[in-house]
Amino acid sequence: MTSVFLALGYLGLFLGTVALLAILRARSRQDRAPFPDNTRLLRGPGESLRDRLAALDEKLLDQFALAIVLPAVAYGALLFLSAQLRPAHPYVANTLVALGLLGLLAAFIFGARRLIALIDHRRNTRLGYFGERVVAEHLDTLKAAGYRVFHDVPSGDPLGNSQTSPRNIDHIVIGPTGIFAIETKTRRKGRARGGFMANEIIYDGSTLAYPWGEDRHGLDQAKHQAEWLASFLENQLGHSVPVHALLVFPGWIVIRKGSGVVNVHSPREVPVFIAQAPALSKDLVSGRAPLPDSAILDLIARQLEARCRNVEL
Repeated sequence: MTSVFLALGYLGLFLGTVALLAILRARSRQDRAPFPDNTRLLRGPGESLRDRLAALDEKLLDQFALAIVLPAVAYGALLFLSAQLRPAHPYVANTLVALGLLGLLAAFIFGARRLIALIDHRRNTRLGYFGERVVAEHLDTLKAAGYRVFHDVPSGDPLGNSQTSPRNIDHIVIGPTGIFAIETKTRRKGRARGGFMANEIIYDGSTLAYPWGEDRHGLDQAKHQAEWLASFLENQLGHSVPVHALLVFPGWIVIRKGSGVVNVHSPREVPVFIAQAPALSKDLVSGRAPLPDSAILDLIARQLEARCRNVEL
């Protein structure tokens, strides 16, 4: 019995000491960073998802520690109490041990389910992050042609207040052929129905047909994000500018059997679409607004850079 308490005490002391030292070390290194305190970097592809992954990693560690330490400490306390009661009240002592075992089993099941759910959530988040990185690499090829690319742009209400509606536009491209708001959706592949290919999405202009069924997943979001960007830029510039809405599915082949307000593509198709956009796409705002000139594009780029330069150490 003594060895059990010693093991539990050592485990608690070890974990507490490591956590305290890690916090102190992180703070001391933060103070010795070589950059000025006001250094802000541009947001990278999947910046929000990267932050979410870091938060999930911390949550996983916390949940793992709680799933191990708390049940073990509680059961150790019950063992100690039962040992004290056993000479005078053996029935009560045995009942406490049995209840402790049941509680330990319940804590194990609850903790395991929480951990599995967190692990699945992290896997899905990482998949989305990887998909945004895939799209970003294809967009990089546009920079040589004079396009500016911004990633994970904070969005919100038309006045630009991202706090009232905390969202982000995965990618924004501005250049000679206009302005493009790009939403990325990285979906896992499922079992295909008869007559459908496992790696194809069919778009008819209003609905997305996946191998397993139909829905509008991402279409409305891509449209709303483009509308927000058009409204934000009109508020900043004083007049409307063309904004194209794109929905991109990394890892999929997109078969288009119709056209709609939202343009749906695979990542490798996006640079070609953007380069030829005036001949291929309708403007989301009015269909008649002229393309911005270079001075307007530079102003738009400065506005977007100001929104995106907020990554701190």
